[in-house]
Amino acid sequence: MSNLKVLMLNGSPRPNGNTAVALREMEQVFEANGVETETVVVGNQAVRGCIACGGCATEGCCVFDDIVNELAPKFEAADGLVVASPVYYASANATLIACLDRLFYSTPFDKTMKVGASVACARRGGCSATFDELNKYFTISNMPVAPSQYWNSIHGLTPGEALQDEEGRQTMRTLARNMMFLMKSIALGREQFGLPEKEERVATHFIR
Repeated sequence: MSNLKVLMLNGSPRPNGNTAVALREMEQVFEANGVETETVVVGNQAVRGCIACGGCATEGCCVFDDIVNELAPKFEAADGLVVASPVYYASANATLIACLDRLFYSTPFDKTMKVGASVACARRGGCSATFDELNKYFTISNMPVAPSQYWNSIHGLTPGEALQDEEGRQTMRTLARNMMFLMKSIALGREQFGLPEKEERVATHFIR
């Protein structure tokens, strides 16, 4: 089994804010177990939303050549993807969402059985809604979602305050361990059984 790789996307505009605290807890577990990690800060990038032009279907990449196209080969090479965001109005950072919309839609490679994990960081509320929002990218792409001992959230307002959230930090470490187990199990299963059989895609349009 080859070395496992995890791509981590920080949706915060603050590279060293509380969202980064959560990701660092995971990074330490991954690195201690020989999992290759790369963290990319997305939240401070200028990323426009998808315009549904369909250009990616012919070009094989997004027509807007920015960080989305830079992330595409990293995502393809990864065994797992962690997406972390601060909470704004009980939802994820709009820049991160614009990036994920285009990244998932414009990439033609098969994402089946890449393991996904989402992380939300808030002062107080809105983590569960953000957690659900981010997980939808995985569940529409045949990507198993890694669990933890609690919903994947951490709390803090001022930079570094999340370091005081002992339960949140432990949740991140547990998430990383569970994610590693899933990635290893899937890698072994792929070698022995292959990926699940796929049917030809059926698209139903609800038009009367």
